[in-house]
Amino acid sequence: MSFLIYGGAAVLIVFIAIMVVAGMYNKLVAMRNRFKNAFAQIDVQLKRRHDLIPNLVETAKGYMGHERETLEAVIAARNQAVTAEKAAAASPDDAGAIRTLMGAEGALTGALGKLFALSEAYPDLKANENMMQLSEELTTTENKVAFARQAFNDQVMAYNTYREQFPSNLIAGTFNFAEAQSFEIEDAHDREAPKVSFD
Repeated sequence: MSFLIYGGAAVLIVFIAIMVVAGMYNKLVAMRNRFKNAFAQIDVQLKRRHDLIPNLVETAKGYMGHERETLEAVIAARNQAVTAEKAAAASPDDAGAIRTLMGAEGALTGALGKLFALSEAYPDLKANENMMQLSEELTTTENKVAFARQAFNDQVMAYNTYREQFPSNLIAGTFNFAEAQSFEIEDAHDREAPKVSFD
């Protein structure tokens, strides 16, 4: 009789342990999927940003023909950002891909800032309706990127916190739940959207 009681208790303990491990594993999966979904929102806005830039450069080219180096720098930075964005979108849980994207987006923001600073010297460009519309759309997109980035970072922080806590850190380590990378802007100057003023 006591054998049955001890045997039943052992089976119950094993069953409870399996349920706890399964619960932690499933929570880690759910949290990882949440930050991946949050990255998808960043991805949508970055694609929009990248799609606007060639039109912006083409419009500026008509007025700033001799500023070729700046225009080419914007296009080169945009192309690097597109490549980095595709790699990060394919694997938002790859910290290296997110860091590469952060660097590429920072470089693109810097190149756009130079373009807008130079455009101040071209009154006809500043008055161009297409340029004003593209600049406004770019600014709106930059704001949406910032909101999406904040939502992503919140999900990453929740995931990283849970995967580091005991005992879920044991499950995370056993099943290779790697630390996720927040999407931060490194340079404080790059934290702001490029300033656009065509008044």
